[in-house]
Amino acid sequence: MVANMHASPLMTRPAGWLDQMQSSGAWILPDAVFDGDTLRSGCAVFLKDGRAQIAPAADLPQVGLGGEIWRTSGIVSPGFFDLQVNGGGGVLFNSDPTVAGVRSIAQAHRSTGTAGFLPTVITDRPEVLEAAAAAVINTLGQHGIAGIHIEGPHISLARRGTHAEDYIRPLDARTLAMLAKLRGKDVPVMITLAPEAVRSGQIRALVGQGVIVALGHSDATAAQTRAALAEGAQTFTHLFNAMSPMQNREAGVTGAAINSTAYCSMICDGIHVAPEMLALAIRARPVAGRMILVSDAMPTVAGPDSYDLYGQTITLRDGRLVNAEGALAGAHVTMLASVGYAVAQLGQTPEAALRMAITHPATLMGMSRSFQLENTRSEDLLLIAAGLDLARFITA
Repeated sequence: MVANMHASPLMTRPAGWLDQMQSSGAWILPDAVFDGDTLRSGCAVFLKDGRAQIAPAADLPQVGLGGEIWRTSGIVSPGFFDLQVNGGGGVLFNSDPTVAGVRSIAQAHRSTGTAGFLPTVITDRPEVLEAAAAAVINTLGQHGIAGIHIEGPHISLARRGTHAEDYIRPLDARTLAMLAKLRGKDVPVMITLAPEAVRSGQIRALVGQGVIVALGHSDATAAQTRAALAEGAQTFTHLFNAMSPMQNREAGVTGAAINSTAYCSMICDGIHVAPEMLALAIRARPVAGRMILVSDAMPTVAGPDSYDLYGQTITLRDGRLVNAEGALAGAHVTMLASVGYAVAQLGQTPEAALRMAITHPATLMGMSRSFQLENTRSEDLLLIAAGLDLARFITA
């Protein structure tokens, strides 16, 4: 399921194009431009001094900006923004919660088209979570590191998935202190927790500090879920997975999520959730613009075919990451592959899929401006093949 990032003929730049771009500027004239919200045809992108400008292709001779023109098929777009990255390039963030570890993960995902991401630390010992927080504080704004996602340990035992049972606990003072420290350093923070693992008022307090509260790994009722939303929870983590299901007399977390106006992330790998269920959820949402693609990627993305999780070897088999018992343990998919899947299997337009991979996560995290094409750094602009199966950063 990992998208091919190798160069193809359609992405071959003219000789000297990069030097021209850095000196007098250069134009890219692709099939279409995704400006961070809308997929536009008949447009060109001018690049100079690390900045981009969009103009109608018909105006190129009159714009007066000079520079060479690179005509190419495909879509020019800001790079993807992934809110859930557990690992990559052979590194699991929990196992290497260091500056070097998070940089290696960033490099791996950049090779697959991701320009911004939240390194994700899952349920573990408090000192592991604190080390991960320190690593992000020291790398924020570098290598695409846009904040941190803390997934657990304040989750449901019944819906823990592969999260280690020994470390699961109610929201406590130690985590609250860590969150306060992160926010004091202006680090964007998302925390996935279960409504049943917090006391009344705690979600409201976190939201008041600027924390993005995601509901997930939960066995809560729909009523408990709605109470958490009323306190300000803004999103749900990997819809359908690790949450109480919809039933005829109890909507559970899943039904409450779909019926809400909150954001919902989803894993689009054809393994975690049936495509019919994801397509149904998208159609059923009461408002548009609230679905987000996440990779939930593990170290096998741009890395070896196995990794260690809590002392167990997790192996990639036929696109699935499984433990010795054959149970799923993370995802092996990229954002590019997820975009292609959303179009091919969920009936989404390329524009809608790109919004799910870029616009919606950026809006949720309060970073919309950074993922508008004209505010994106030249090195973070992506050229995506028309078939949505290849991509590369234009300066790579």
